[in-house]
Order: sequence, then structure tokens, then C-alpha cells
Amino acid sequence: MAGRQLNVPWVLHLLCVLLMGTVSRASGPSMGTHTSPEFPASGLNQTLMVDCRDVCGLNASDRCDFIRTNPDCHSNGGYLDYLEGIFCHFPPNLLPLAITFYAFWLLYLFLILGVTAGKFFCPNLSAISSMLKLSHNVAGVTFLAFGNGAPDIFSALVAFSDPHTASLAFGALFGAGVLVTTVVAGGIAILRPFSAASRPFLRDIIFYMVAVFLTFTALYLRRVTLAWALGYIGLYVFYVITVVLCTWIYQWQRRRTLVYSMPGTPEMLSDSEDERMSSTTNSYDYREEGQPLLFYQETTAQILVRALNPLDYRKWRYKPAYWKVLKVFKLPVEFVLLLTVPLVDPDQEDRNWKRPLNCLHLVISPLVLVLTLQSGAYGVYEIGGLFPVWGVVVIVGTALASVTFFATSNSEPPRFHWAFAFLGFLTSALWINAAATEVVNILRSLGVVFRLSNTVLGLTLLAWGNSIGDVFSDFTLARQGYPRMAFSACFGGIIFNILVGVGLGCLLQLSRGHAEVKLEPDGLLVWVLAGALGLSLVFSLVSVPLQCFQLNKVYGFCLHLFYVSFLVVALLTEFGVIHLKSV
Repeated sequence: MAGRQLNVPWVLHLLCVLLMGTVSRASGPSMGTHTSPEFPASGLNQTLMVDCRDVCGLNASDRCDFIRTNPDCHSNGGYLDYLEGIFCHFPPNLLPLAITFYAFWLLYLFLILGVTAGKFFCPNLSAISSMLKLSHNVAGVTFLAFGNGAPDIFSALVAFSDPHTASLAFGALFGAGVLVTTVVAGGIAILRPFSAASRPFLRDIIFYMVAVFLTFTALYLRRVTLAWALGYIGLYVFYVITVVLCTWIYQWQRRRTLVYSMPGTPEMLSDSEDERMSSTTNSYDYREEGQPLLFYQETTAQILVRALNPLDYRKWRYKPAYWKVLKVFKLPVEFVLLLTVPLVDPDQEDRNWKRPLNCLHLVISPLVLVLTLQSGAYGVYEIGGLFPVWGVVVIVGTALASVTFFATSNSEPPRFHWAFAFLGFLTSALWINAAATEVVNILRSLGVVFRLSNTVLGLTLLAWGNSIGDVFSDFTLARQGYPRMAFSACFGGIIFNILVGVGLGCLLQLSRGHAEVKLEPDGLLVWVLAGALGLSLVFSLVSVPLQCFQLNKVYGFCLHLFYVSFLVVALLTEFGVIHLKSV
């Protein structure tokens, strides 16, 4: 940048540290002494392309103008401008209160992501895979993997849409990879030592290492071309084909073994955890308790009220206090999602057909689609400068809802009910995308306030928030006696996240007319992150076969120690305590 640069006076620097409640770090490619430009009185009215994190080095009266005039402080999407809210709408003495409010809003956004993905996105994807008659293996590595990794995928897509936040995507994908392959995998071995399936383990870890190597090379070249992005998608397609072929070969060999063995051999009958899992799933259903002895025909209004009620009072009585507190926070989110997202359940006799609510969905869901796509930019567009798009959607949706209401009954779902699964899939996907956009924007804003790089925010807050559901689900499977299944899920899910997240995110950018996607590694921390992920995979690839695939608590504690060491090194590198030579 042209112009004179000065070191920030230590008094102003100390004031900024005390105000923000954090230790300021040095910035710049060499992690040297932080410098901030000196702005003349009229300079803030000019558009200056400087690092947005320099706002902390300015006087409090100049920060709002700096945020509004600096292009580096502007976000491409989202409904709220968090940086302007912090520096323009909150007085300087209330900045800690603003940051606290943002932190709670960030936690609630993660809650929205989890509820939407777990209760609406994944079930609709399961219904679609059932209607398409896909096998369990194909559905598991495609639709269900997409459902489980939806927060990571959409966060990566949103981050790749802005060159300033691309490092946030790499930090989140690599950070989640290190977290899952060390903390989650190690926790499973600690909770329930087990014998890992050798061929699936070697297959998954080799594919993941190839994916990490591709990403490492792309970061080194600082660009992703069309061929490189297609290579990510092609590698994932090859992975799916490999999983299907391996499963088919295993089943064929097992059938041959069963033919030549005695019927009812215990070793063969109890070989698969999947069979045990299917036989024990849903062993108790709270909905069965309290069912009326005499059934009666509900009115349309009663059906609508019951369908929009997110609370099961019978289930509430059996749950602990912490679950009830969390449920209270979930109720508003679940109510809005029930009102806007159709849900098809093939396991129910009526496939979750709720005539009045589904007719409302025909009006509300398309409206949500146009108002969440590109943060509502398409929804408010006026056709011919006269009539907005959202008005057309409401009129068409109302007509479809009226025809559906009078052409169907409350008791029997119509033949076209399967279409609601696709509508629910699209609506929940855009809800997740909207929440992910806000998560990325608020994390970037917190990075500006605390003077943290996007990479460290991605590998910590974003990775932890998006992976918390996987952590609890995998640990629950391990406690219930299915550690092999949980261990396999650790590697299968993150393969999908990194290949599809990076590949699809770059393809979307290339489809907008860019010749290539420029990558700007945020300092040397991203290399520490990529190296740590590679080392964790190499450690498991070497140590697990040496243990004859018998995973014990020692292996789990070693993985946990590795993650703690990596986190310490990453944070020390971020704050400039550890100086690494530039690549």
C-alpha cells in the first residue's frame, strides 16, 4: 500500500488490548511487528484496500468510517453486517457486551445448524434414497454422508464464495479432520477397545491421505483450476465406486462361505454390527405410550395444531434437566422449521402426511426458498419493475395449496406425496446455507475484533461447532457396543467433506466466469494445520496395522495427546510466539 506507515503507539495498543479483552498478535507474512497505517483526517473518506484487522489500531471515533469505506471489511452475503454493528452501533465502552452477544448468537446459529440437519435435512435425504431404492452402502456414502456433513459443506461453500474467507474453509475442513481423526477416533478406542476392520480402514485412510495431498498441493500452487476441481469430484466418485465394489465382493464371499458352512453358525450370524444395530434400533418408542384405546377422527384444525407442536409431553417427563433446558432453546427453531420445511418419513404408515400443514408448506416453503437464496436478492427482484418475485411465488403457491387441499383427504397421503421430500430437502438446505453464511460472517467479524486469522477461527470455533454432532453420535455408538461402526464413520464422513467441500466450492466459483480460484494461505498456520493432519493420518496408518488392528486405550490417549500438542503449536504460531520461516 502506498503511503507512510507507522508502528502503533504502545499506549494505544494497550488500550485496544484492554478494550477487546484479548492479547493482540502481530500480523503480516513474517509474523513481525504489527504496523498500522496513519490515516489523515480526510483519509477515512477514501476507499483504502487495507487489512480490516487494522481497525483496532485506530481511534474509536475513526473505526466506523474505516469499516464502512474499506472494501476488505465488506461481506458478500448474509443478512446482518456484524462489523458495522460492533464499531458503528455499539459505543466503545460497550464493545465487550457486543462481543458477548455475538458469541451467544454464534452458539445459537450452531444450534440451528444441528437441528435443521438432524431433524429435517437428513430424514428427507433418507426418504429420497428410499424412494430411489438405493442400497444402504450407496446411500451411506452419498445422500447420508451429505446429510451428516451438511454444516461443513455449506460452511465451505459460503467461505469459498469470498477470497477473504477461503482460508476459513480450509481451516474448518482441516481442523475438523484433525479433530475427528484424533479426538473422536481416540475417544472411541478409550471408551470401547475393539478390533478395527482392516480393509475398510486401510481403504478410507488412503483415500483421505490422497485428498489431503491434493489440497496441500493446491495451497502450495495458490490456485485451483477447473481440472483440479473436477479431480476432487472425480476422486469422490471413484471412492463411492470402490466402496460399492468392496461391499459387493465382501457379500459375495460371505454368501459362498455360508453355503459351505453349517447353517446357524454363531460366528457367521454375529459377524456384522449392522445386523445387531438394526435389530436393536428403536427398541422403545415413547410414542407408543399413552396411545388412546379408542381412535377418533381428528379435525383439520387439530391435525394442524398437533403437527406444529415441537414438544412431546410424554417424552419430556423422562428426560434430564439439561435436556429440557436445551429443548427450550430449540423450541422456536423447531417450530419455524416445522412451519416451513416438509418432512417425509417412509417408516410411518402415513409417511408423515399432514394435509393442512403440507398445504401450508406449498405456500411457505417456496417463499422461504426465494427469500433465502442469495440472502433474498432474487426474492425482492421486481419483474418488469412492477411486481416482486416473492408475490408471484405466493400466488402460485396459494393456487397449488388450494387444489391440493380440496383434492386430498386427511387420512390418506396422495400419490405425489414423495415430491414433498424434495421440497423439504431444498428448503432445509437453504436454511442451513443461510445459517452457515451468518456463521462465516460472524466468525470473520470476531477475527477482526480479536485480530485472529481466519485459519485459526476455522480450525477451532468453526471446526468444533460443525463436528460436535459427529462427536456425540460416534461416542454414543461406541458406548452402545458399536465401536467399529463409529470408527468407520470417522473417516468416511470427512472424506466426503473435504473432497466435495473443496471441489464443489471451487466449481461454483469457476462457474461464475473465473478462470481459476485464487487461494491465499493465511500465513504459515495453514501449513502447520495441513502438516498436523497428514501426520495424524500417517500415525494411524502405521500404528494400527502394527497393533494388528487391535485398538486399545493407549492408542486413544496418544491421539488425544497429539491433538493437544497440535492445538498448542497452532495457537503459539498464530500469536507469533513460534516464528516459522516463510514458504
